[in-house]
Amino acid sequence: MTNGELLTHARTLGDRFFGHPEQYVDSFRAGQAWVLEHFGQNGLYAAYLVGGVLAIYIISKIIKITFAAVKYLLVPGVGLALIGSFVSPYPFMFLLPITLTGCSLLLLFKG
Repeated sequence: MTNGELLTHARTLGDRFFGHPEQYVDSFRAGQAWVLEHFGQNGLYAAYLVGGVLAIYIISKIIKITFAAVKYLLVPGVGLALIGSFVSPYPFMFLLPITLTGCSLLLLFKG
């Protein structure tokens, strides 16, 4: 795929996802009505609590992954490329992909 095709495809997916927010609201309200009908008001409170806890858990995991990527990938990769550009005859931008690949392998094996 060329760059133009990728951008067109990304725009199409974005329009499809964000183009109809009323569908998501209708789905939420239908789920809310179903829980209210089958489990009552207390079941709706429990569903809100579970949804909130699940959202907080997912957000915390995303933040943890982001900090791990910065800590084990970005900072060491840029630092190693900078040191390598001073020590070797290769420029910083040549060494950066190599060091980032090495650091990504480190992050992959670290778990």
